[in-house]
Amino acid sequence: MSMAPVYWFLVFIGVCCLPPMLVGADEQQGEGCSRSANRCGNITISDPFWLADTEAGRSCGILDFKVTCYNNSTASLRSSVPLIPGFAINSISYKERSLLVVDEGKQKLLEASSGCGIKIGNTSAKLDTQFKIDLSNLNLILYNCTKESAVAAARRDGGLVQTSVRCRNEWVVFVRAGVHHDRIGNYARYAMEGCDASVVPVLASLSGKTNASDYEQLINDGFLLTWEAPPPPLPAAAHGRHNKKLILIGMSIMASAQKMHETLSQTSIL
Repeated sequence: MSMAPVYWFLVFIGVCCLPPMLVGADEQQGEGCSRSANRCGNITISDPFWLADTEAGRSCGILDFKVTCYNNSTASLRSSVPLIPGFAINSISYKERSLLVVDEGKQKLLEASSGCGIKIGNTSAKLDTQFKIDLSNLNLILYNCTKESAVAAARRDGGLVQTSVRCRNEWVVFVRAGVHHDRIGNYARYAMEGCDASVVPVLASLSGKTNASDYEQLINDGFLLTWEAPPPPLPAAAHGRHNKKLILIGMSIMASAQKMHETLSQTSIL
């Protein structure tokens, strides 16, 4: 029996165990990128955020902080879910490490004459790991009701308001307001049989209350996000020393695998 499969398996394990820096480019500032501030409309885009260069396709920072500028006027933060609208940025406070954003997907849901082709989901599901929903926000809960009995029950609930969002006779959407943000996302007590519930954060008013009838304005006003300060990029010299060390480790792993392969080949039973 040939021992080649064993050898190549060991090599594969050795390479896969190496840090990503050895097998691919790291996600730090690339050639031609600048850490100086840029503008998109009235928003200043500065470190750790960076403007995407759609023509060059160059990465200039951590992907979570990538900002796309549309028509030189609208700054948009990417969604972590591919092909799903992200978040329009209304303002950024670098001192507080917070930004005011609007869920573009929920805006499209409100603007659509028929919501049939739009999936309603939790806003938090689209956030990258660097961002957290600020605890000062309240929540709207949207109920996508698909059963007549559920629609009738929702209409009897004094805390719910029927929205203009619907898909012919397939489903009807109701909204509940004033739900406090739960850090662990436990909203089970707000579940309704026959309706899919989705959570959308909104700004709290000075009184700490929200009115469900104002759901469109609340969604368009956005909500607050905070971010964790990312680690500083390694200097070029440090990258070089680190990569050389990783290369030596990789060569050592493959040399050990080669030696084991030769030993096993000499003692194997044909």
